[in-house]
Amino acid sequence: MTSTRSEPKVVIFSLGGTIASTNSGAGDDVLGVRPQLSADDIVAAVPGLRHVAAVEAVAFRQVPSGDLSLNDMTALAATIDGYFDAGTAGVVVVQGTDTLEETSFALDLLVRGRRPVVVTGAMRNPTVAGADGPANVLAAVQVAASSDAAGLGTLVVLNDEIHAARFVRKTHATSLATFQSPSAGPIGWMAEGRPRIVFRVAPLRAGPSGAGGPIPPVALLTAVLGDDARLVSAIEDLGYAGLVLEAFGGGHVPAHVMPALSALANRLPVVFASRTGGGEVLRATYGFAGSERDMLTHGLIPAGFLDGPKARVLLSLLLSHGLDRDQLRAAFDEVNASVTSFGV
Repeated sequence: MTSTRSEPKVVIFSLGGTIASTNSGAGDDVLGVRPQLSADDIVAAVPGLRHVAAVEAVAFRQVPSGDLSLNDMTALAATIDGYFDAGTAGVVVVQGTDTLEETSFALDLLVRGRRPVVVTGAMRNPTVAGADGPANVLAAVQVAASSDAAGLGTLVVLNDEIHAARFVRKTHATSLATFQSPSAGPIGWMAEGRPRIVFRVAPLRAGPSGAGGPIPPVALLTAVLGDDARLVSAIEDLGYAGLVLEAFGGGHVPAHVMPALSALANRLPVVFASRTGGGEVLRATYGFAGSERDMLTHGLIPAGFLDGPKARVLLSLLLSHGLDRDQLRAAFDEVNASVTSFGV
């Protein structure tokens, strides 16, 4: 469906997910809801949308968000860049929320330019009372159509809050307020249909420019009490090209795990993040075996403020360009340097 208005033009890409999920319509569906609604269906359910922007709806994928991949995101980013080159003012991506924190960060890395990219979805499907999809889509389009959202990278808009994709996490299985940014908080909110952006994030630095080649598999492990390092030792034999380790606290593992990590880091890139999901890993505080200093000494790469899933997205995309360990470390440092420059 395409509106006849000339400006601002906002393109809505639908990828499936809860917001597009419904049943067969033939009484109670014992099989549950699944993604079936088209991009046009999603747009048609949003009251007042035509008063906000000239909207074009594009059906890009029709899957639960767990079935999306980084290959889908590189293809979507290239398509978005093409629309921006043709003059589109902003883009909204509508998808399932299960992997939204990863896909939005991938788009933050991959899409170039200052025009807004806004990702949204729904926690309640259209068959239940209080479905939040239409309100989230309306707010996302209002943000994407606003010049105030330019130059902020990819944004996530749900529940009338505006988050930077690099910080946001899904923190609750079912709550409408599930999307939070533990390290930074939201960068703004919606008020009477207007985006109120109260601080601005700097553009990400040194992100990959698309996928340089096939995107290799990268493993994600979490350190746990009593970890015996068997999974770490199996990473290379399983065919992974790298590992992201969600370590304890500020970047710690049991001392007896370090030999396996050190051996692996001599052959594959190993990035360590914090399993807490907030703050950033340390670099120079603790000196015990298995501390962040120990891991740095043995060649592991600090993720900085990135949590495990986001660090995995970045490492995967960087490895598709064939970067070596020093180049990977520099790229992670550059992305982290982006958080040191904020403006009102």
